Amino acid sequence: MAEPEPSAPQFMDLSVPEYAYMFGFLQADGHLSQQSRDRGRLAVEISARGIHILHEFQRLTPYNSSIRERTRSTNFAETHTSAIWTLHCLEARTKLNELGLPYGRKSKTITPPRVEFSRRDYLRGVIDADGAVGYTGQGLPFISLTTASTAVGVYLCRYARQLVGVERLIKRNARDGIYNILYTKKTAMGLAMDLYYPGCLALERKRTAADSLAAWVRPAGMKIKPPRIRWTREMDKVLLAAPTLAHAAAELNHSQSACQVRRWKLTHGLAPLRE
Repeated sequence: MAEPEPSAPQFMDLSVPEYAYMFGFLQADGHLSQQSRDRGRLAVEISARGIHILHEFQRLTPYNSSIRERTRSTNFAETHTSAIWTLHCLEARTKLNELGLPYGRKSKTITPPRVEFSRRDYLRGVIDADGAVGYTGQGLPFISLTTASTAVGVYLCRYARQLVGVERLIKRNARDGIYNILYTKKTAMGLAMDLYYPGCLALERKRTAADSLAAWVRPAGMKIKPPRIRWTREMDKVLLAAPTLAHAAAELNHSQSACQVRRWKLTHGLAPLRE
């Protein structure tokens, strides 16, 4: 007796890597709109060179959807060809909205899913849509994310800290209130290898860029930046109570220069005592 074929995963089951990636991409680069009488649509517009990813989204979606291309002038190019994937189905839109894709403007309000989801695939989707992977002008490997969402920015930083042990404290830039989160060198390599694993769903150009980071070798003589010190209230108390910087450095196992900078900030009111 023939074994029954395994059933297809439920639409937008975020424990499935492809759906987790797709949802991250949609949160960053999709637009969900609604009108009266339950009408509305989901639209994603990207450069035509990434049209293959829209075909993958169409394949993963068990509802009618369409893909078209358009060419127009932009502020960056006289002629720019983009690809647009459009989905109208109310059932699909409702599912996406319930998972955390808001209707209308969403850049500051999106958050990582509150259900079980594949973390690295979700983050790769967000970075494919709103991030960059490659080499800096100085030839250093990097991976970055530009986002207006505090929740998404913090989540990436927490994931990177757990994966590669690097701490990031994010801050909106003064010009447009956006977070620009950047990882370079070995940290970027570790993140890229984890997020862009073999066979994963991704934009081809970013997968190729991520693969290229594995070839980077730290130049001889390049200094290795020491890890960021996470000062605690107890450490601050020891620092302020020590009779000399040498005593503080020995007790805290940090350099005298790091202790000097921290003590100066504390005594001049530039850094509050940790809670």
